[in-house]
Amino acid sequence: MNHEDKQSTFAIWLSFISNIVLTAIKLGVGFLSNSPVLIADGVHNAGDVVATGAALSSMRISKQPPDEDHPYGHGKAEVLGAGVVAIILALAALYMAYHSVMVLFEPPHKTTVVALAAAAFSLILKQILYVYTMAIGKRHRSSGLIATAYDHLADVYASIAAVIGIALGMLGDHYDIAILSYGDPIAGIVVAYLVLKLAIHMGKSSVDVLMEKNVDLEKMNELTELVKTVPEVKRLDRLRARDHGHYIIVDIRVGVAAELSVQEGHDISRNIKQTIMKHCSDVGEVMVHLNPWYEE
Repeated sequence: MNHEDKQSTFAIWLSFISNIVLTAIKLGVGFLSNSPVLIADGVHNAGDVVATGAALSSMRISKQPPDEDHPYGHGKAEVLGAGVVAIILALAALYMAYHSVMVLFEPPHKTTVVALAAAAFSLILKQILYVYTMAIGKRHRSSGLIATAYDHLADVYASIAAVIGIALGMLGDHYDIAILSYGDPIAGIVVAYLVLKLAIHMGKSSVDVLMEKNVDLEKMNELTELVKTVPEVKRLDRLRARDHGHYIIVDIRVGVAAELSVQEGHDISRNIKQTIMKHCSDVGEVMVHLNPWYEE
């Protein structure tokens, strides 16, 4: 296992174990302190355990080399894993919203310092995990790690709302202000909205990759300029590039002088491929098709 794979594996396992620990803490403290937002957040974390497991499995599959059935590799396994994470986040958001709304119709629950401490601990840990996992994910272009990082970000939102909601509830209990006593479930509704919004964004990104949407315009322009640096290229007929998980596949059609030999055409194709892959570490495959070009 190379250094890049070791970093990615460590980051995903760290996320997986952290989610298990936080699920146990939040659900345990939530039920003991009767905190709706902490219980909802704990259920959300339980979903995170499943989501991180899906990301872990998909990342392991995506690292497998191309085979007879999958000649372009297994990179999209990470995209599928990210899609699963998005679905789990959306379901968790709907559950959190439902649970919080139901609590609004009950007498206000008494909040405790223990619940506040658990939410604060989760906030700090998840912020650290988000920054670390996102950095590794972007560095290695790992859709699974980036999805896991966004999952951590959703937990940061949830923990911020939990801290605020529980703190407001404690103030309401202390000063006998009824409206503040409902700060806990109201915070849960806010969290549900933020998590659902994040889930939709993640789901759309996964669908874009699965539907083989072109990479962003900036990347397309960079590839175009690189192709034009090859002296023998007389005309760029078509350029397509699509994400395939943690790497990009590029498809190019160019016009070259019609009188060139097959060997010369082969050398030009190789030069185009090498030029792109030398300057773009995120490109995993370049397919070049040559068209005849006539001066007139």
